[in-house]
Amino acid sequence: MKYALIGCGRISPNHLEAAKNNSIDIAAICDIVPDRMDIVAKTCNLSDSVIKYTDYKELIEKEHPELVAIATESGTHFDIASHCISCGCNVIIEKPIALSIEDADKLIALAKEKKVLICVNHQNRFNKSIQYIRNAVENGRFGKLLHASANILWNRNQSYYSAASWRGTWAQDGGVLMNQCIHNIDLLRWMMGNEIDEVFAYTDRLMHPYIEAEDFGSALIKFSNGSYGIIQGTSNVFPKNLEETLYIFGENATVKAGGKSVNIIEEWSFADNLDNSEHVKSKYSEDVPNIYGYGHTPLYADMIDAIRTGRAPYVSGEDGKRALELVLAIYKSAKEGQPVKLPLKKCSALDFKGRFDDNENQSNQL
Repeated sequence: MKYALIGCGRISPNHLEAAKNNSIDIAAICDIVPDRMDIVAKTCNLSDSVIKYTDYKELIEKEHPELVAIATESGTHFDIASHCISCGCNVIIEKPIALSIEDADKLIALAKEKKVLICVNHQNRFNKSIQYIRNAVENGRFGKLLHASANILWNRNQSYYSAASWRGTWAQDGGVLMNQCIHNIDLLRWMMGNEIDEVFAYTDRLMHPYIEAEDFGSALIKFSNGSYGIIQGTSNVFPKNLEETLYIFGENATVKAGGKSVNIIEEWSFADNLDNSEHVKSKYSEDVPNIYGYGHTPLYADMIDAIRTGRAPYVSGEDGKRALELVLAIYKSAKEGQPVKLPLKKCSALDFKGRFDDNENQSNQL
């Protein structure tokens, strides 16, 4: 299978290593900054036969890859994915799938029209811990689902944002919920049945006056099955990342996943006693080197198999849209100061441009 990567930023080595681990043909890489391609080619020990492009349209035209990964800034995902899909390429899109509901819908419809597949890169779904928890959910071991909470308590300082001018902007990124927290937000929605009645939220920019979007968000979610979800996300934790955790509470079970990328099972208690808690914690936990975990390789394996067999990928375009929709619903509720009903028909990150300008004005007056 012929493969190409568009975007050679900080996440690109994970994509290239996943491609190598799955033994597909890495034909080309692309970035508008040639030095970034040189660095990642050296880091990942790419063959000299891998061609480097600064224009993704030229890459698609000349190489005709069957699978393309898009790992550029979020605000460019729609345009690049639209072009690749229109040319008959299957795509893996880094989260989020896009920055508006309308663009997500257009990508999903276009992929169906062109008979190609979209996979959104929510790689934490493939964690051993998450897979085992998901199996328990699907087998009804929790009984009635009561509530779940996703906590992302991280640190991002000014040097992080200064390293790339698109970070923290409404046009290209969004804030901590859209960028850092969306993986756990995806997991919470997925585990609790996906269907949501309404969302109520607060967001704020407390410590990062040099970005446009939020650095703190808290939300309460009412799921259609009668359960609830709580989200707490921040990039303000002193002095470094503290934790990323996912709790799930049911009438017959309590589970906690933690670690750098919800990759460690820290609590496993079930009324059915079908498995030993300490054995589960040991067998289904992974000590990962960073927040990205080990999920890219199995995500790629799944997408490759989906292309070859014609089935839907494990993390589809529709799944990516659901995660995006929940973040946008949180933004909308926080802006309007009232609960927001789902589904959202129209909503974009750009709808919130200027959201925290009053904060800055008030600070200047003080």
